[in-house]
Amino acid sequence: MEWAVNNQQFSEYKGSISMALVHEALFHVEEKGFDLQQILYKAEIPFELLHSPKARISVPAYARLWTEIANQMNDEFFGMDSHPMRRGSYKLLSKMVMHADTLSTAIEQILQYFNFILDDFHSKLIIDENYAYIVITDKLQTKRMFCYATYFMLVHSLICWLADQRILLNHMRLKCTQPIDDLDYRVRFCEKISYQADNHYLQFDANYLNIQIKRDKKSWYDFIRNTPENLLLRFKNPHALSSMIRKQLLSVPPAEWCELSELAQQLNISEATIQRRLKNEGISYQQLKNDIRRDLAIDLLCKSSHTLQEISEQLHFQEPSAFHRAFKKWTGVSPGAYRELKIL
Repeated sequence: MEWAVNNQQFSEYKGSISMALVHEALFHVEEKGFDLQQILYKAEIPFELLHSPKARISVPAYARLWTEIANQMNDEFFGMDSHPMRRGSYKLLSKMVMHADTLSTAIEQILQYFNFILDDFHSKLIIDENYAYIVITDKLQTKRMFCYATYFMLVHSLICWLADQRILLNHMRLKCTQPIDDLDYRVRFCEKISYQADNHYLQFDANYLNIQIKRDKKSWYDFIRNTPENLLLRFKNPHALSSMIRKQLLSVPPAEWCELSELAQQLNISEATIQRRLKNEGISYQQLKNDIRRDLAIDLLCKSSHTLQEISEQLHFQEPSAFHRAFKKWTGVSPGAYRELKIL
């Protein structure tokens, strides 16, 4: 098969989600007495993958899991607050705030709504000269990173849609401890995330607050129809260097991937700057290439009938055994076993 065909296929591939985030989403499911296996089954995620910490699932699979948890628990906040966020709450909120005049008014309404729905923390909009802050104050003990990240994702995605543009985030501060792997968070929100701070907030430029909102019923329907998947994909941080490099690498076959020195010339950025910025995002150039090859391998194993040897060649491995070893190291599962599971 020519790479042009595969390149089109890969350009449509939406990436993958770590098993750590799957466990985070499921944290309260068993605790509250829900059937974990049934939820995974309906989300089309094999139960066996829970025991493979390095395994990955596709973004659509994670979106199905998100929806199924919300359906089963009747809680769109995954049981992370003392008061459930009943099914349909986010749909109602988005329909309500689309009629606000400006983004500033919409944010005030969004936070007021969440303050009414949720019990364990309170949030407010603070404007300080050139910057705006969405600040969360805990009423009880500090929660896990996943809780605040989910809250900020719900708010941020909605205001991005209302503004019809990505609201660039400057800084994210959290009182909680840093998770073992926060790359997914840095790619979704911003490069600058601080932990064990004295408060929780998102910081962005205050000039966004003056944006006039012009949304209609059709655009609202499209937004809701593609939620929650668009919360994970549509409003990612466009300035994450790892995202820029990933896009560039996906445009050519792995055999043509360049060395770091050549990449620096192409991007007109020094090698040292690339290394420093990627390090700040919690990844290296080599790890990024490995992650892309892993995701492409997952996509080919699940969506194509190519043999392991053909996939190995397309991903520029010298021999199938090298591909087998690398894939098992990346995911904890052999390529053949992963194909049988078919995590789409």
